[in-house]
Amino acid sequence: MSRMRIPAVMVIVAITLAACGGSSPAATEGADVGVITISGAFRDQEATRFEEAVKAFEDDTGINVVYEGTGEFEVLINTRVQAGDPPDIAAVPQPSLMQKYAKSGDLVPLSSEVVANIDANYGPGWKDLGSYDGTPYGVFHRVNAKGFVYYPKGPFEAAGYTAPTTWDELTALMDQMVADGTPPWCIGIESEAATGWVGTDWIEEIMLRTGGVENYDKWVTNDLKFEDPLVKAAWEKMGDIWLNPDYVYGGTSNILSTRFQDGANPMFDDPPKCWLHNQGSFMTGLFPEDVQADLANRVGVFTLPEIDPQYGTPAMVGGDQFIAFHNRPEIMKFLAYLATPASGVTWQAAGGALFPYKNQDLSLYSTDIERSFAQIIAEATQARFDGSDAMPAAVGNGSFWTGVVDYVSGSNLDDILKTIDDSWPAS
Repeated sequence: MSRMRIPAVMVIVAITLAACGGSSPAATEGADVGVITISGAFRDQEATRFEEAVKAFEDDTGINVVYEGTGEFEVLINTRVQAGDPPDIAAVPQPSLMQKYAKSGDLVPLSSEVVANIDANYGPGWKDLGSYDGTPYGVFHRVNAKGFVYYPKGPFEAAGYTAPTTWDELTALMDQMVADGTPPWCIGIESEAATGWVGTDWIEEIMLRTGGVENYDKWVTNDLKFEDPLVKAAWEKMGDIWLNPDYVYGGTSNILSTRFQDGANPMFDDPPKCWLHNQGSFMTGLFPEDVQADLANRVGVFTLPEIDPQYGTPAMVGGDQFIAFHNRPEIMKFLAYLATPASGVTWQAAGGALFPYKNQDLSLYSTDIERSFAQIIAEATQARFDGSDAMPAAVGNGSFWTGVVDYVSGSNLDDILKTIDDSWPAS
């Protein structure tokens, strides 16, 4: 992902330019069976953490996992695949990349051992997220999730507020905050060329809670148009908050001008200038340094509440899939390892990573907030990718983003939705 999000490139690992040869998934001739090459965007501290996570596999098997990160991952992987020289494994941040390479026949389906580990260790939906046309190709390792509402824990509790579990309770809480003299929400969406993505997250989270995963899937694939009443209603529900000057600190002008990285900061003022901030699990790393140093005491969090009880609160997740371009036993052995809780334990303890394994030891996480995030992800009955990431770039990284900006700026919603629909690539 090119924009500053979440770093939804959560598990894009390392890469080596000394990749094993072979121009097709089955190519093994001349390969060094003692080495696995992995390509991705993992660099710096994250590369070090990943290296520590796979050391146990290397020590146990004698197989050398060679990786090197790059900031130009998508360009490099496309070039190498087209040249017939892909790495053994790549960790791709966009579901469309996995689907593209699976459709072109460049990928190797996961072995029965890997699939068995996914079935044993992951909750519902993760195998589907890593599959194309019913065949599993991707293994998720480090992941992230969205739809978390943060609040300043001490002042929030001192004011007598409690975390809502339904949208009606959230509405009542917002109205009480307004009556008490402080707007409920801190929101900032400025992100340079990517301005608007924060709003797409809100709309996607609302869509999951008002239309369920089936309608969400139809929407992401353009079988349900942006102009459909269900999608329009999701925009309007977001607008009920964003466009209400009583509900948002600084109103719409502040939403547009505040960097997303700074969006939560006013709620940590004394006294708070606002109470709530909706973002992904990565946001804790963007809080003011003094807040990060005391997260357990300074920050509370709850899941964005359900709207329609029949749909609950499906998890909206990000993360990268490890996919294989070559078919050798040691490659599948490594992917099978990634599909077990054991592959995440060192990173859990080090912090800065979440894992989706349903049988993981939550006590290994270094903070209560990371522990609660991981539990929500592991227990989710339904999980879906960030919708804009799964849409064609012209929409997901283009007209959808700009449509959010136009909506906050006061443009007509019907015109915005038609423009987005018209921008969908014909193919």
